[in-house]
Amino acid sequence: MPDFLFDWPLAVTGPLIIGGLCLFGLFGLLLVRRHLLPRLKIHIDDSQFSGSMVQCVMVFYGLAVALIAVSVSQTYSDTSKLVSGEATALASLYHDVSGYPQPIRRELQNELRSYVEQVIRNEWPEQKHGHVPTGGIALMDEFQTTLIGFEPATEGQKILHAEALRAYNNMIQARRLRLDAVNTGLPGVMWAVVIAGAIIGLTATFFFKVEDAWLHGILVTLLAGFMGLVIFMILALDQPFRGDLGIGPQSYQLIYDHLMKANP
Repeated sequence: MPDFLFDWPLAVTGPLIIGGLCLFGLFGLLLVRRHLLPRLKIHIDDSQFSGSMVQCVMVFYGLAVALIAVSVSQTYSDTSKLVSGEATALASLYHDVSGYPQPIRRELQNELRSYVEQVIRNEWPEQKHGHVPTGGIALMDEFQTTLIGFEPATEGQKILHAEALRAYNNMIQARRLRLDAVNTGLPGVMWAVVIAGAIIGLTATFFFKVEDAWLHGILVTLLAGFMGLVIFMILALDQPFRGDLGIGPQSYQLIYDHLMKANP
């Protein structure tokens, strides 16, 4: 699937995919009925064999598309959980560093606040266009240097510092998983199966000898429209951070507004 389609609004890609398949079905049917069917010796008894063949094609295509659709939906759901997990880890880390003595407490809080602002304002727009952001690396390195440089003076501070380090490691792991998911999507070979399967399945329906051309056209158009809807659904969910249904930074914004901005 062309990469630029993921950046188009769904109100454009939906009609484009569905309309394209319907037009292919109608024009293909028109050409076959006008130029090819008259040259073929098709009898009424042949419809049983043709129907069985088309049924086999559609069954295999339906199974393949169903598995792909489930995989895409699961990937989208898993990526959404990764985002929530990173936001939760950030909130936990912010709570932990809020127990540090001054002045390092304010320094760590400010660095975390800057990182969350970076994620919301800069990293998310990059992810939405399929680019892996790198701007947060320097901020995390700075935060790590400050955190590791703290020397606990009491047993309570040692326990708190150990918890903060654990929370920091969890956050870094969650961030890495999020970045790895930026370019998550169906391989080209699977898109080839989806598109080629739809074309083959529609083409197979052209060779039925239906007396009423309008009835034949209506049925082919309905089938093409349904196939287009399924392909459109797969496209809409394929890349979790892109498009109108792309996962947004709401979890980070919630933490920033209710926790970090409230405790400057």
